[in-house]
Amino acid sequence: MALRFTLRQLEYFVAVGECGSIALAAEKVNVSSPSISAAISQLEAEFGLQLFVRRHAQGLSLTQGGQRFLEHARDVLERARRLGDLSNEITGEVRGPLNVGCLVTFAQIVLPQVRRSFVDRFPDVVFRQFQRDQQELFDDLRAARLDLALTYDLAIPGDLDFIPLVSLPPYVLLPETHDLAHLDSISPELLAGYPMILLDLPMSSEYFLSFFRDQGVVPTIAERTRDMAVMRSLVANGFGYSIANIRPVTDLAPDGRRVRFVPLEGPLRPMTLGLLLPEGARSLRTVAAFVAHCQAEITETRTPGIHLQGT
Repeated sequence: MALRFTLRQLEYFVAVGECGSIALAAEKVNVSSPSISAAISQLEAEFGLQLFVRRHAQGLSLTQGGQRFLEHARDVLERARRLGDLSNEITGEVRGPLNVGCLVTFAQIVLPQVRRSFVDRFPDVVFRQFQRDQQELFDDLRAARLDLALTYDLAIPGDLDFIPLVSLPPYVLLPETHDLAHLDSISPELLAGYPMILLDLPMSSEYFLSFFRDQGVVPTIAERTRDMAVMRSLVANGFGYSIANIRPVTDLAPDGRRVRFVPLEGPLRPMTLGLLLPEGARSLRTVAAFVAHCQAEITETRTPGIHLQGT
């Protein structure tokens, strides 16, 4: 019979099957919830199957048939992906889909410029970007929802490959009127008595707090946020200090107030910003092209959107 479904519909179905929620799936694949719902309804009508049991308070659960359908849908999507890779290999061109994740901490600062120059060079690549925390990046790379990701060398598991690009030391972020804002560098001991606004992301928060623990100091955590922009605005308005490894090229918080960046001193491990990808992914022409592009664009002397120490 003639096929009246699309790979995009299968992609949306797989996202819902893995997330258990249309809203979460829509966030995962960066489309609207109505588009996801329509794709599921069209698949169910086309195949005459009920794929999900809909529970108002608990989201969606796969039926027994839906579970089997999910396994085959993943296989179809993977085979379609391999066709694209084969065509690139045969033609020698760089084209087709590329799903790139980025750690939420710097997704708004680094990736847009890198993406712009990449798609200008390779206009036949369908580039889609996704903002995730560190654990979500691991999960999405393993599930092939992402081809590769820009992130830090934080708790990298052995089944994923990390390609280092640039080393970023930690900074203390302070309001201009803070008692310590005039210093050239600051130790964790000096910060202990002041209120801290912790950037509270998985693995990142543990990294920041380790600076104090290693010195036998207990920080005074006044507030926590998962949003880098919110953290910077809270700091700029005098609600406390924070710590981050990203210093944007502008010292202005989103509300226009200025933030002072002071190097954190001591035997502290810097973060390494780099590319994270599944084993063997560099054999894909689109992935290899993006890796090479990032290696040229993100270096120790020049990184888009970031003020590098010593430059």
